[in-house]
Amino acid sequence: MHVLVVHNRYASAQPSGENKVVDQEVELLRAAGHRVGVFERRSDDIAARSLLGKAAVPLLVPWNPAVRAELAARLRTERPDVVHVHNVFPLLSPAVLAACADARVPAVATLHNYTQVCSPGTLQRNGRPCAECVGSAPLPAVRHGCYRSSRLATVPLAVSLSVNRRRWWSGVERFFCISAAQRDVLVRAGMPAERLAVKHNFVPDPGACRVGGGEHLLYLGRLAEAKGVRLLMAAWDEIAASGGVGVPLVIAGAGPLEREVTGWAAGRDDVAFVGLLDPGECRKAIVRSVAVVAPSTWQEAFGLVVVEAMAAGVPAVAAGHGAFVELVEDGVTGLLHQPGEPASVAACLRRIAAEPVLGREMGQAARLRYEQGFSPAVGLERLVEEYRTAIAGRSALTRGGDSRASRGDGDSR
Repeated sequence: MHVLVVHNRYASAQPSGENKVVDQEVELLRAAGHRVGVFERRSDDIAARSLLGKAAVPLLVPWNPAVRAELAARLRTERPDVVHVHNVFPLLSPAVLAACADARVPAVATLHNYTQVCSPGTLQRNGRPCAECVGSAPLPAVRHGCYRSSRLATVPLAVSLSVNRRRWWSGVERFFCISAAQRDVLVRAGMPAERLAVKHNFVPDPGACRVGGGEHLLYLGRLAEAKGVRLLMAAWDEIAASGGVGVPLVIAGAGPLEREVTGWAAGRDDVAFVGLLDPGECRKAIVRSVAVVAPSTWQEAFGLVVVEAMAAGVPAVAAGHGAFVELVEDGVTGLLHQPGEPASVAACLRRIAAEPVLGREMGQAARLRYEQGFSPAVGLERLVEEYRTAIAGRSALTRGGDSRASRGDGDSR
């Protein structure tokens, strides 16, 4: 099969699970013998633009005509079987869908968040769940400045959501939801249920599983409010005030709260802030963990770090909402805490640190869950199956259109 992957890469200065998923899928398909091309833009390149070029970036968010022309030309030359769209913000835009239509190549799209129904894609405002824009015009998002706490920065996203909604819904053969929880939200928001398929992300086998009970508790990810970093710090302060749990907390990552985390961790022997780790260091940190902590305050559409922990035979302590509810079986493959409750996070961390036998049993169960649902073999099978479904759907639509044309059904009245 010939696949062209379309992706706007997020800035490299902060961890991006989405970039990682795209790279891993490309590698998986190529290793299986498929021909895979990549059409991409990089947010890192914005810094090198002229002042005028930087000022023009928001104008490209709803529509980038140059991308449409460039991608359509490439599609006509290479004729891939399917185009797989991931992120199009901020430099690609939904113009990629018009290019696919121009070249008559079917498109599929992985929905890594909720940008189809929410301008910032988080379904959250001021640290709390929010669905004010779902099913309606995204004016509240602009009023509240939901993207980066800025009304001005939110405007291009809101405009794109408004003017491109129908283009997304009609121009994509199959949407890949990365969890059933995400699909449920999008169906309720009015997206076409027949085009929404659940296709979990896969995780490469790390090649090593945890031996023993682990050395530390680990937070690995973006240092941002939505990821529950402040919630974790509050829970850990509560734990420390009562004597600790016998193992340190390791925090790895980068993001807008990095300065706050650095200051909080400074001078403590029960916390280690280690910054941004490379992939090999991440695997080592996970395999040495008592548990991986994922206390997100927003309803995660997936939760890659939880599955990476599963692959290493490590349980997770995660928020009991969003995709975590289907990834983590409470008391079997990990523990779920009450979302947004520091005391609940603290209780789960105390329990998993105090019961090493339970921790080992949950780690073994987590590894089995990974093998059955999130391994590369499973990921490849589901990915290719969905590609074939999309190609068949477009072929059937094309035949139907040709048939109608031959009967004169397409004549204007």
